Amino acid sequence: MDLKGKRITVGELLDDPRSRGVFQRRFGKWMNHPMVKASRTLTLSQLEEMAAVWLPRKTIQETLEELRRL
Repeated sequence: MDLKGKRITVGELLDDPRSRGVFQRRFGKWMNHPMVKASRTLTLSQLEEMAAVWLPRKTIQETLEELRRL
């Protein structure tokens, strides 16, 4: 998948069933959190920065790689 240099928005990723599936599989219990809807306008780069506070770097990198392979 073309992540547009990490400038793709969270909304674009969530609207694509393939990338939404990646997020659902990796972070299923969090997908219903209100912040998910609020983050739709963030870029993937911005999301990556925010996620670094809560997630291990390895998890973030593996998720990005899986999205790239779509």
